[in-house]
Amino acid sequence: MTKEARRISGWVLRAFKTREPKAMLILYKSLVRSKIEYCCPLWDSSKVGDIQKVEAVQRAFTKRIQGMKDRSYWYRLRELKIQSMQRRRERYSIILMWKMAHDQAPNNIGVRFYKNARLGIRAEVSTSPKDVQKSIETKFHNSFFGRATRLWNTLPKSVNTSETLPTFKVLLGKWLEKFPDRPAVSGYTRQNNNSI
Repeated sequence: MTKEARRISGWVLRAFKTREPKAMLILYKSLVRSKIEYCCPLWDSSKVGDIQKVEAVQRAFTKRIQGMKDRSYWYRLRELKIQSMQRRRERYSIILMWKMAHDQAPNNIGVRFYKNARLGIRAEVSTSPKDVQKSIETKFHNSFFGRATRLWNTLPKSVNTSETLPTFKVLLGKWLEKFPDRPAVSGYTRQNNNSI
């Protein structure tokens, strides 16, 4: 997947002369990023090496944008008003959870939602059986079910009780802006794992 995105990124950079930010972002979002994000809630990895490979595509492309060459990746994210790939994948997982809670997407994994007077709509977090191997427990914890329910349950009531998808997306976007977006990137020291 990253190989195909890098190939398309190279083609875009060779085919188009402009390095103007607006044009470059349109090209990146429509041709490159769409390849990386296809079905991302399903394949999303929590391994730092995998996160770095995916971020490297966006990191390399944004470095070629006019005025961004000597800037840090984290600065470029902020200046270009784009999210890291990791943050976008988490956002998509949360949106999919909202759709499942509102019967707008199939809930084939059996997530149970319930209402809490203080916290709003919550997802029941299942735990793996106690007598399983640690490796299986880790895989369960890092699966879509494990990650998405934890992400969903971080949302405040003002966000998770939104009745319409457009409203939910706007409120989610405003809420996500409160968190620094500093993904795992080789050569950079980060203070946390960048997950919300």
